[in-house]
Amino acid sequence: MKKYFTLYIALLNLFSFNSYSQQSQLKSADKKYTNLAYIDAIKTYERVAEKGYQSADMYKKIGNSYYFNGELESAAKWYSQLFAMNTDVEPEYYFRYSQSLQSIGENQKANEMQQLFRQKIGITDKSMNYLDQIKANSGRYQIENAGINSQYSDYGTAKYGNKIVFATARDTGSLSHRIHSWNNQYFTNLYTSELAEDATLSKPEPFDDAVKSRFHEATPVFTKDGKTMYFSRNNFLKGKKGKSQDKTTLLKIYRAYAVDGLWTNVTELPFNSDQFSTAHPALSPDEKTLYFASNRPDSFGESDIYKVQINEDGSFGTPINLGNSINTIGRESFPSITEENEMYFASDGQPGLGGFDIFVTKINPDGTFTDVQNVGESVNSAKDDFAYFIDTKTRRGFFSSNRSGGQGSDDIYQFLETKRLRCEQELYGEITDENSKELLPNTTISLYNKQFDLLNTIVSDSKGNYSLKVDCDQDYYVRAEKTEYNTKEQKISISKLDGRTYLPIALEKTKCKVTIGDDLGKCFGIKNIYFDFDKYNIRVEAAIDLEKILIVLTDNPGMKLDIRSHTDSRGTFKYNEILSGNRAKATIQWLIKNGVNPNRLTAKGYGEAQLVNHCSDGVSCTEEEHQLNRRSEFIITAL
Repeated sequence: MKKYFTLYIALLNLFSFNSYSQQSQLKSADKKYTNLAYIDAIKTYERVAEKGYQSADMYKKIGNSYYFNGELESAAKWYSQLFAMNTDVEPEYYFRYSQSLQSIGENQKANEMQQLFRQKIGITDKSMNYLDQIKANSGRYQIENAGINSQYSDYGTAKYGNKIVFATARDTGSLSHRIHSWNNQYFTNLYTSELAEDATLSKPEPFDDAVKSRFHEATPVFTKDGKTMYFSRNNFLKGKKGKSQDKTTLLKIYRAYAVDGLWTNVTELPFNSDQFSTAHPALSPDEKTLYFASNRPDSFGESDIYKVQINEDGSFGTPINLGNSINTIGRESFPSITEENEMYFASDGQPGLGGFDIFVTKINPDGTFTDVQNVGESVNSAKDDFAYFIDTKTRRGFFSSNRSGGQGSDDIYQFLETKRLRCEQELYGEITDENSKELLPNTTISLYNKQFDLLNTIVSDSKGNYSLKVDCDQDYYVRAEKTEYNTKEQKISISKLDGRTYLPIALEKTKCKVTIGDDLGKCFGIKNIYFDFDKYNIRVEAAIDLEKILIVLTDNPGMKLDIRSHTDSRGTFKYNEILSGNRAKATIQWLIKNGVNPNRLTAKGYGEAQLVNHCSDGVSCTEEEHQLNRRSEFIITAL
C-alpha cells in the first residue's frame, strides 16, 4: 500500500563512504529519506549500490524505502543483499524480509526467516503452520471491484446512512492540488457514493468542503445517529500546520458535528500529539470506546492499535495499548469494530501472505481478545490488504488493496462473505434445583476458557434458561451461581461443527431443608454407599460420604435414621437380600464406631424388592439403568 497513511517509526543512521562524492550523494539521500521523499532516496541509494559499494546500512534503507511503499518485490531484492552480508541485523529485518519473500512466492525461505524472527524475539514455538491455517480460512468471499476507483489511490470505506464515504487522491481538476512527496500522489480528500439495495454504487461525489483541507483527510467513522464524525487528517487546523521536532506533519484524529446538514466545529482530539501519529478511528457498538492506530512512545512496533474511553460529556480517558496479543513489532492499523464486537484490522506483523493482511478477533466482555485469525485468501493477497468493513446483517462489505489488476495504486473492493470464519455453537440449557427440579431464574452464569479467563457473564431468564455463543472445538468451564445455592462449575467440550450443545445444570441448596420421611443422602448427592464387588466392608469413598452423615447426626442430636440398602435384580432374590442387609449393617456399624448412639439408627437390606424402574429379572437393561437400583437411603425417622 502506498504509505502515506501507514504509521511507522524509521530508525535511521548516517553512514559514510570512502570517496567524497559517495558521501555527498548519501547525505543527500538521507535527508530526503528523513523527509519521507522515498522515490528520490531510492534512486540515489541504488546508483551508489550500482557502483559496487556494499553497506548493510544502505541495503536496509533501500529495502525499507520499497517496503514502506508496498513494493515488496523490490524490497525482497535489497533485503537479500543485506542478509547475504551475514551481518547481525535487528529482528525487524528478519520479519520484513519474510513478508517480502512471501510476496514473490518464496514461502519456504519466508518461513525460515519467520522462524529466526520469532527466535530473536523470544518465541520458541516453531510450529509454523500458519499457511495451513490461512488456507483453511480461505475461499469464503465473492469479490469484485467496487466500481468507484480511479487511476489514483482510493481506500478506506465507512458507512454513512445509505452511503459510503472513502478517501481518494483522484484529480478533480483543481490547480491548487498538492502532491505528497512520499509517492507523487495527490493528497486525499473524502468522497461519497450512494449504496443501492442491489449493492451497486453511484458515481462518487465530494463529501463535504467543511472538512476538506490542503492535506490528507481519510478513514472517517460516524456515530449511528449520523451527527458525529471522527476522521484522520494531517496536523492541520484553522489554517495552521503543526510539525514534529523533525519538521514532519504527522497524522491526527479530528471530530466534527453535523449541524443543519453541514459538518462543523472541527476539533482535534486531546490525546493527539505533534510528535507521533494518531489515525484511523473506529467506534465500539455502544459508541463508548474509540479504537485507533498510533506509533505512540509505548507502542510495541512501528504502529499499534489502541483504545480510549469516550465519556458522557464528550471528553476522553487515557489511551490504552491493546497489548501484544494484537500488536507486534510490525505495523497494526485500520481497526474496524462490528456490531458483533469483532475487531478487524490490518497487520504485517501477524503471520500472513505478505505486506498488510486483514485479521479478525473477538472482543470479550472483559476487554480481552480471542485468538487472532487471518481472514484468508481471497481478501488477503501477496500485496497490501487493509481497511476492512463488513455489515454483519448482510455480510457484505468493502476492503482496500494495492493488488495486481487494479485501476490505481490502491483500490476499493466489494465483497460478499459466503461462509462465516468462526465455527460457532450455541451453548444452552436450564438451571434447576437438584432436589425439587424447580427451574431457577436469575442465576448468574459465567463462561471461562480452558485457561480460566472470564469470557462472558449472563443471567438465566424467567424460566431458568440460558444461552451463550461459543467457538467450536474448544473446552469451556460454565459456572452457575445463585443465592442460597452452592456454586457449581462444569466443564464442557464443544463440537467441531456448527450447532448447539446442551448443558443443563442442577444446583444444590446451600442449606438443605429436610423433614421426617426425607432422604438425608440427597442433601449431599449420596446415591450409593459403595462397597467392593460381592463384599460389605466400607471403602474409602464410602467413608467420605458417611462422614457427611456423621456430622449432621452430631449437629442434630434428636435426629434418627433408617438406613436402607438396595441392589439391582442381578443375582438371586435371597442372595441380594442378604448382601444388602449386610451392607446396611456395615454402614450402621461404621457410624456407631464413630460415636453415634445405636438407639438413633436402624437398618435393613431390601435387596431387589424395591426397584425404581423396570429392570427386574430377565429384563435387558443398561448398566446405567441397573445403577439406579443400586442405592443407599438415609431416611429421617425423627427430628
